[in-house]
Amino acid sequence: MTEVISVRFRGGCKNYYFDPKGVQVKMGDQVIVETAQGPEFATCTEGNHEVEDSAIVKPLCAMLRMATDNDRRAVEHNKKKESEAFDICEKKIAEHGLEMKLVNVSASFDGNKIIFYFTADGRVDFRELVRDLAGVFRARIELRQIGVRDEAKMIGGLGICGRPFCCSQFLDSFLPVSIKMAKTQNLSLNPTKISGTCGRLMCCLKYEQNAYEDAAKRMPKAESFVQTPDGPGNVKSVDLLRETVKVSLDSAPEPLKCYHNCEICVLRNGKGSREGIEIPERPARYVEELEEEEFMAPVLATPYYHMDAYLEDAPTRERMGTEGGEKPRRRHRGGRRRSGKAADGTKPEQSKGGEEKKGQQKSRPSKPQAPKQQEPKQPRLEAKAEGGETKRRHRPHHRGGRRRNKGGESGPKSE
Repeated sequence: MTEVISVRFRGGCKNYYFDPKGVQVKMGDQVIVETAQGPEFATCTEGNHEVEDSAIVKPLCAMLRMATDNDRRAVEHNKKKESEAFDICEKKIAEHGLEMKLVNVSASFDGNKIIFYFTADGRVDFRELVRDLAGVFRARIELRQIGVRDEAKMIGGLGICGRPFCCSQFLDSFLPVSIKMAKTQNLSLNPTKISGTCGRLMCCLKYEQNAYEDAAKRMPKAESFVQTPDGPGNVKSVDLLRETVKVSLDSAPEPLKCYHNCEICVLRNGKGSREGIEIPERPARYVEELEEEEFMAPVLATPYYHMDAYLEDAPTRERMGTEGGEKPRRRHRGGRRRSGKAADGTKPEQSKGGEEKKGQQKSRPSKPQAPKQQEPKQPRLEAKAEGGETKRRHRPHHRGGRRRNKGGESGPKSE
């Protein structure tokens, strides 16, 4: 184990290990470290800590000292010098007619070396340009040709996701990305949708590739012959994230039915013939286990599930308009009240025949009553008309059930 500190240089995302030489350094401190190009100004990203010897690139460079105010002023002076060198270099490139694009300029901490980064489609003869720049700045000049990815990392910007470029934020190196990753993840192969601002495939395609490859090993391929709870069929599409497939059944090709991976039995993975394939029994249908909240959701949705517990709290009773803990009157689904009184406390009006007005119904009794005994049916009354024909008379539909004669006798009037 070796004690080191982690530092990051200006405009970089990669951490480098340096020997602190017994000095306690905290995260965020600015230090001066020794590099192969000379002393450089850096910022500490992790204080004193120990790492494995195998993680260190020997020889391990040392930290020279903590940065002072003079060192910070020198860094600000170098930034102004870089801005001036960028403008001068662009003018020199136009004078020599070189097909190159200047991207960035970096000056060393001691000011003895200036590096110019540029992009170009092919090789560029910039020997005359280097002589002119060396005569202007009186320093060592170096020109480096970089790719479009390095250009995006130096300049920075926002991606199609709305966040800053990954390469300019945390990626310390570029990972290889291929079009096969887009096919595995079922993404659109349109170059404008899977390419970044740099014009290359997006680096984020690499992030979930391992998860997709692991899911693809467990899932059947398209056009596979499978057995489902509803019968055999062919797989038409596969959803790797949800681990579901859409199957065209032999008994009902349309519409496609969706099944979970554990519901089907793969008889032939991929395209091929069905000859000689033995179809087993149908597998059991898969049912996901509901969590407690999902299981109790239908019960909690009932109207009076919490009514007793809800009325135990005094503030709750006041909020519901009850006094003394008395439960409020419950209503039916249609909004009718159980009692015979209306909402304003008055009884509903009744018509002459004993029926309530239109739009009102009779109130139900609060206590159960014994069933009423059915009255015996009255025999149909027949009377002879003047012509000798029999005329059928019906029982009148009034409450008494029998009509009284003028003489006070009950029953039908006989001739």
